[in-house]
Amino acid sequence: MIERLLPAYVSCAATREESLPEGTLFPEEEELVARSVPKRRNDFTTARACARRAMGGLGLEPVAVLHGKRGMPLWPDGIIGSLTHCDGYRAAALARAADVLSLGVDAEPHAPLPEGVGELVVRPSERARFAVGAGIHWDRLVFSAKESVFKTWYPLTLTELDFDEADLTFHRDDDDRVGGTFTARLVRTDPALPPVLDGRWRVEDGIVATAVLLRPDWREAGGTQGF
Repeated sequence: MIERLLPAYVSCAATREESLPEGTLFPEEEELVARSVPKRRNDFTTARACARRAMGGLGLEPVAVLHGKRGMPLWPDGIIGSLTHCDGYRAAALARAADVLSLGVDAEPHAPLPEGVGELVVRPSERARFAVGAGIHWDRLVFSAKESVFKTWYPLTLTELDFDEADLTFHRDDDDRVGGTFTARLVRTDPALPPVLDGRWRVEDGIVATAVLLRPDWREAGGTQGF
């Protein structure tokens, strides 16, 4: 599913399985989840198994994936990547730094957000645009897309981006009732990124997935991503 949202030069690996045969942690990774509850440990392990599959897609040997502040994955030199996990879906997306400056992927259960959460996540201007189609839990889609925006933003700025600091507009593909594109206008800008980020979204088999990609040449391209 994630692979349908990203260009071919991004190596993607995903699973709907709750565990994977190759889900063995490196000792350094084991230390990070030694005291974690079983669900946290399983999410961590399966996401890293996906990451190592994606490394193989780039011709890389498998290595440990540790994390920094805010849980940001720490990748080998020259590699850009993103991880996501939710009930029923885990995925990793990796690319070479020559092709990608930053990227973010996110997956969520396709269901309404818990009561009260939508008011914290969705801007009034976004809610007014939900008329683009029925059959989609738009509050959950906004949440996922903003997670992908944050995962793209944070490695370049190392600062927080609140949910109300990005204003999203969604579009459906003409030939696809369950997927399309979105634009994220950043209310708080940073010189490391353009003021608008482009993304893609899809709903399939009970999962909503989103992805944002920023190319290294975005300035030369006039601020567009070349998605």
